Amino acid sequence: MRVCIVGAGVVGLTGAYFLAREGHDVTVLESGEDVALGASFANGAQLSYSYVAPLADPSVLPHLPAWLLSSDSALRYVPRPDARQWRWCLAFLRACRAATSNRTALELLQLGALSREALYDLVERESIRFDHVQNGKLVVYRDAHAFGLARKKTELLARGGASQSALDRDGCLAVEPSLEFASATIVGGIHTPSEEAGDCLRFCRELTNVLRDRYGVRIHTGARVLGWARQGRRVVAAQIAGDDVRADAFVLSAGTDSANLAEKLGLRLPVYPLTGYSLSAAVIPDRAPGINVTDLHRKIVYARLGEQLRVAGMVEITGADESRRDARLATLIRHVKEVFPFAADYASAQTWCGHRPATPDSKPLVGATPYSNFWLNTGHGALGFTLACGTARLLVEALHGRRTAVDGGAYALSRL
Repeated sequence: MRVCIVGAGVVGLTGAYFLAREGHDVTVLESGEDVALGASFANGAQLSYSYVAPLADPSVLPHLPAWLLSSDSALRYVPRPDARQWRWCLAFLRACRAATSNRTALELLQLGALSREALYDLVERESIRFDHVQNGKLVVYRDAHAFGLARKKTELLARGGASQSALDRDGCLAVEPSLEFASATIVGGIHTPSEEAGDCLRFCRELTNVLRDRYGVRIHTGARVLGWARQGRRVVAAQIAGDDVRADAFVLSAGTDSANLAEKLGLRLPVYPLTGYSLSAAVIPDRAPGINVTDLHRKIVYARLGEQLRVAGMVEITGADESRRDARLATLIRHVKEVFPFAADYASAQTWCGHRPATPDSKPLVGATPYSNFWLNTGHGALGFTLACGTARLLVEALHGRRTAVDGGAYALSRL
C-alpha cells in the first residue's frame, strides 16, 4: 500500500519506519527545509516512560491567577481572540478533574511501556546512536503540598507497573549531589530509576538515513501541503506546490500545523501550540547532574547528552507568538544558574524556542478519522520523543485492523 505521511518530526519519522517495515511504500512530506526542525529539534531530551504526569491535573487550578497576572511564571497564559485557544482551554479545564487526570496517567503509562519496547526494537535492529542513556530521573518539589500529591500519584502509577520512590531532601541530594545549591528550597522528590534520555535531533537524522537507505522511503523537504484532493469520504492526494502526491492512505503528523491541515478537510483537531524554550551548553566535568532532573515548580527539565547539558522549560499558552522570546530565555537562564550554577558553560549556550502540539488532556491523537483512508498521529505535546515509537506501533495496528496493544479508544479523535 502507498502511504503518505505529512510531517518529518520524530512522530512522522517513526511512523514511516514501522509502516515501511511492514512492506508499505512510504512517502514523507515535510514543509521545513530539513527533518526535525520543529518540536523535535531541541526538546527536553528526557524519555519519561514512567513519570507520565499530564499537564491537565487538579493541582494546576490554584495557579491559574498567576498564569494570567505574572509575565514571569513557568506556566503562562495570554488570552487571545482565537476560538481555537478558548476551546482548547475549556477542554483543558474539564480534563483537570481528578478522575480524568488519573485515568490519563495510567493510559499514558501503558503507552509509554509500549513505546519503550518499540524504541529498543528499532535501536537494536538499526544500530542507531543518539547519546541514549538509561540514567534515571528525579523530579524535585519545592512545595510540601505538591509533593504530598505526587506521593499519592506514585501509588496510583505503581498499580500500573511503575517503579518509583519518594525521597526527602537528603535522599534527593544522595541521588544527585549537584543539587546542593538548590537544597534549601527542595522539600522532596520522586525518583524513577528506569527513565532515560537521548538526543532527539540526532535520532531523527540517523533514522532518516535508515529510512532512505534501507527501506526506500522518499522524504521530501520543503514540501508544504496546501490542500487535499478528495472523492467523497476518501482523500486521494496531498496537494503541494505544482504537484499532487497520490496515495492509498494518508497520515497527519504535522505537529502544530496539524489543526490547520485537518481543517481543510472539515476536521476540527483539538491541537494547540504550547511554546517552550531550551538551551544546550557544554558541560563542566564533575559539576553537571548525572541523572535527568525536573524542577516541577519552574517546569524546567535537565538532561545530559554526551558532553552537552540540555535544559528545557516553561509552558506558554499564547499561540505561535514569540515576541517575548529573549525575556523568557533570560528567565530560563537565571533559574538554571540558581539550581546548577557551575554545571555548564552557559555563556556559550545555544538557545531555542519551539511549539509543542498539545491536546487538552495531554494524550496524542492516534487512529481513524471520518475519512476512510485519512489517519492521525499527532498532538503529543511534551511527550513526543517519549511516545513516538509507541504511537507508531499503535497506528500500524489500527491501520491494518489488528487488535491494538493498548486501548486505541483512549487516543481516538472521538474522545474529544
